[in-house]
Amino acid sequence: MTRVAVASTILAMTLSGCGQDADPEPPDDDLAIAHSEPREDSVYPEAGDPGVDSLHYDLTLDWAPVTRTLTGSQELTFRATEDADHFQLDLGKTLEVSEATLDGDSVEVEHDGKDLVVRAPVTEDTEYVLTLDYAGTPAPVPAPTTRGDMSGLGLTTTPRDTLWTMQEPYGAYTWYAVNDQPSDKALYDFTVTAPSPLVGIANGELVSRTDEAGVTTTKWHLDSPASSYLTTLAVGDYVLTEDSSGDLPITYWLPRNRQWQLEDLRRTPRLLSWLEKRLGPYPFDSLGLVVVPSASAMETQTMITLGNTDYATGPDTIVHELAHQWYGDLVTPNDWRDLWMNEGMAMYLQGLWNDESTQCPGCSVEEWQWSEPGDRFESGPPGDYDPDEFGENNVYYGPALMWDAFRTLVGDDTFWRLTREWPQEQADHSTDRETWIAWLEEETGRDLDAFFDEWLMSPDSPVDS
Repeated sequence: MTRVAVASTILAMTLSGCGQDADPEPPDDDLAIAHSEPREDSVYPEAGDPGVDSLHYDLTLDWAPVTRTLTGSQELTFRATEDADHFQLDLGKTLEVSEATLDGDSVEVEHDGKDLVVRAPVTEDTEYVLTLDYAGTPAPVPAPTTRGDMSGLGLTTTPRDTLWTMQEPYGAYTWYAVNDQPSDKALYDFTVTAPSPLVGIANGELVSRTDEAGVTTTKWHLDSPASSYLTTLAVGDYVLTEDSSGDLPITYWLPRNRQWQLEDLRRTPRLLSWLEKRLGPYPFDSLGLVVVPSASAMETQTMITLGNTDYATGPDTIVHELAHQWYGDLVTPNDWRDLWMNEGMAMYLQGLWNDESTQCPGCSVEEWQWSEPGDRFESGPPGDYDPDEFGENNVYYGPALMWDAFRTLVGDDTFWRLTREWPQEQADHSTDRETWIAWLEEETGRDLDAFFDEWLMSPDSPVDS
C-alpha cells in the first residue's frame, strides 16, 4: 500500500466485449504450490484460523445494484492442518449463508459477527471442498489506523452502485468467506456478473468476457498463490485499454468518465522497466491497473488498485505498487508484525526513483531522516508498532532508511544482488523476519542481528545515533 502522506490510445475498448470467450483454466490437480503454514497473527489474532490452509477459491459473484445485493457462490478447496471437530473462516456479518456443504454433504454453520464456524470434523493433512451460498449488502469494517485514506476496509459500495476494495490488513471477508491472514496463500478463480454497462474486475488474467441480455460476465484466473488481502474486486462502468511491456500484457481499467487519467497509467511500462533493472523480470504473467474512488492505492496481486486522485495515479505511487509485486506479493510476510518487509523496500525504491526523476521535491530518501524519529515516537518501532496505528509512517520511512544504511554497509553490488535474489528465494511463500535476516547473514557473512534490532525494534531512532 502507498503511504498517501509521502509528499506535500492503444485502442480503448468499449464494454461491448473484448473478443475473449475461453473458459478459465481449472485449478491444477496438484495444489502443492498453494500449501502454506498458516499461523495465528500476533498483531490481529482475531483474523484467520491456523487450522485452515486454503488452496483454491472459486468465487462466483453477482452484483445487483437495484437491491444492493451481492450474491456469492464459492467453492473452497483447503487442507486441514490439525484434527478438529470444527473449523472457522471469516465472513462479513452482513452476508447470510443459505447453504453449506463439505465434500458434498450438508453441514451446519454458525455465523457470529465475522466468525463463520463450520461444525464438521476434519483430519490433519487431509484436503476438503467446502461450498457456500450466501447473499447480502456488503459493508466495509473499521480500519485499525489513524490514516485518513483508510477509514474502512473491504468491499465498499458507492452511490453510483459500483463496488471497490481496499482491504489491508484484513477485509477480504467482507465479500467472501476466507482465511483472512497473510500466511495463507491460495489460488483463485473469479466469475463476476453485473448489469451492463457495469463490468467486474478481479485479479489475474481475464480469460473470458460476455455481454448478453443486459448482463456482463467476466471470468478471471490467478495462477500464482496470493494472500487474501492482495485480492481485489471492482465493479463499475469501466473501459479497457490494452498495453504491453515486452511480452507482458498490461491492461488499464478506467471508469468511462475518467479517461483523462489514461495518460497517467500509460507510464507503467517505463516505470516497470526501471524496476526490472533493479529487481529482475516482473514475477507474474499479467499486469493490470484498475482505478477506483479511493484516496489510497494497493498492491493487489497482478491487478493493482489505484485511487482516482492525482497522487494515487502519480508515477511514484505506481512505482511503489509495482515494487510490491516482488516485495509483498511474490514473497509475503506471514504475520502483520512484519509489514515493514513490504513497505520498507517499496518505499526505498520509490525514494530512489524520486531521487533520479526529480519530479517530487522533498520525497527523496535523504529528506526522510528528519521525520523518522518523530514517526517512531508516535507509532512505535517499525517491527513492534501500535496495533491501532497500522500502516503509519513508521513502517515506511524508517525501514526505507534502514535499507539505505544496509546498502552502505554491504556495498552496491552485494545489496542489489541480494535485493534481486530474496523474492526468488521465497517465491510464492509467506515468511518472517528471522528467515530473511538469517539468509542475509549467510549471504554476507556478517552478524546482522544488532543492525536490524536497532532499526526495527528500538524505541530510539538510529537516525539520532
